[in-house]
Amino acid sequence: MSEKQKKPQKLKARLPRGFVDREAADIRAVNEMTAKIREVYERYGFDPVETPLFEYTDALGKFLPDSDRPNEGVFSLQDDDEQWMSLRYDLTAPLARHVAENFNEIQLPYRTYRAGYVFRNEKPGPGRFRQFMQFDADTVGAAGVQADAEMCMMMADTMEALGIKRGDYLIRVNNRKVLDGVLEAIGLGGDDKAGARLTVLRAIDKLDKFGPEGVKLLLGPGRKDESGDFTKGAGLSEEQIGIVFSLFEREVTDVTGPIGGDISTIKVTYGDVKSFKPSGVRLAAIGAMDLSGKFNEGQAELSAMTTLFNSAGYGPDRIKIDPSCVRGLEYYTGPVFEAELQFAVTNEKGEKVVFGSVGGGGRYDGLVSRFMGQPVPATGFSIGVSRLMTALKNLGKLGQDDVVAPVLVTVMDGDVESMGRYQRFTQELRNAGIRAEMYQGNWKKFGNQLKYADRRNAPVAIIQGGDERAEGVVQIKDLIEGKRLSGEIEDNTSWREARVAQISVPESELVAKVREILEAQAEDRARTS
Repeated sequence: MSEKQKKPQKLKARLPRGFVDREAADIRAVNEMTAKIREVYERYGFDPVETPLFEYTDALGKFLPDSDRPNEGVFSLQDDDEQWMSLRYDLTAPLARHVAENFNEIQLPYRTYRAGYVFRNEKPGPGRFRQFMQFDADTVGAAGVQADAEMCMMMADTMEALGIKRGDYLIRVNNRKVLDGVLEAIGLGGDDKAGARLTVLRAIDKLDKFGPEGVKLLLGPGRKDESGDFTKGAGLSEEQIGIVFSLFEREVTDVTGPIGGDISTIKVTYGDVKSFKPSGVRLAAIGAMDLSGKFNEGQAELSAMTTLFNSAGYGPDRIKIDPSCVRGLEYYTGPVFEAELQFAVTNEKGEKVVFGSVGGGGRYDGLVSRFMGQPVPATGFSIGVSRLMTALKNLGKLGQDDVVAPVLVTVMDGDVESMGRYQRFTQELRNAGIRAEMYQGNWKKFGNQLKYADRRNAPVAIIQGGDERAEGVVQIKDLIEGKRLSGEIEDNTSWREARVAQISVPESELVAKVREILEAQAEDRARTS
């Protein structure tokens, strides 16, 4: 065997498709954002809970595809007892399992929030990841639509707490019962048509992404994307497609009716039909269809929610009834809602588009009931943390890394006694609440230490050689001021004479002087920002 053959193969470092590494600035931005969200949730009386990343696959819900190995849509593995486990697809199904398992100990209504990563075993693409963070809030055990209305109001308050002003966001609200009533009227009622109904819902949910013509294809024969991949459609006729579009292509101008009143007194007023008209089909008027039951219940609930919004001061500039809001998951059973950002951004193709949805949710009365054998009402919503962070950066509300880099304590001598002194300086700064680090590289090349400080954007460097140690002093170098002054000094002689932004203080005054310099730097940043 040759030497070349004996040489071990070098392992290639590669990030799995659909996953990302997160750097310090993004992590801090997420922490800042989630702290503001958490404050709103706590103000509404919600408490935190945490569930594991893995659940037994059957607990995740019937909305997942059936397969011999259930890895379509989720990442799954088989435990040593041959039970299938999957990485959680969302945070709602695990909460339903948690509530059912601890039902006798939980105080209802159970009001809780949680943030965490979820995983989708789907085709990755631009802006589409297989791991992403969600931040959820849920109320379990409250059957009335006041719980759903409160979720919408909390979503609106969250947007404003993050600095998104009115006019830049809208909470869109609809009710699955309204759409279910229409689908029943066109022959998609019953358990045997559940798959077809879900395909229709997911098609409508992509209206903002594919436009009316793309959704028409998804409702009909199917759609081929730019890469050539084909998505099978719902197989509706043009007449059926026209009836579906006649619902959500009309503008809701009014919703009236008393809370808890007779549903026959509820009225949804639609404005003119918008521009989309499937070829050869006359759009059916909602009022002319044989609709009852679910449809009327949905209208009544929308009316009640509208009254609650108006009473609490949440007008249509913040929360609006919108028939095109459907949500794409099967488990929703009543009101559904979505937080949409209204401002325009430039997409990867250079086109100006509305930013769109950053979160949503709705009522899911069946999820907990699957484990309990008894009705357990529930409602909640989920914020897409990464997507919302991108939006806030577009608005200039995040991404300004205000965390000051550490003060660098340089190393002039490598003997143990000297190292002990440098470590003491470092700990004194840390104990005073100042970020600090002692240089850990090759201390013999002092220039490399200052280059390191520059790359780290360190605000201050602490220097003590033998002469300073003998006098009991340290040199403090204001690196930020030094950068500014360096542009005004033309040669090395004047640099040495100026001793740019560097002072000598007794060791006992080290912390106080560093704090003074950092405060001055902070004031300068505030003036120039």
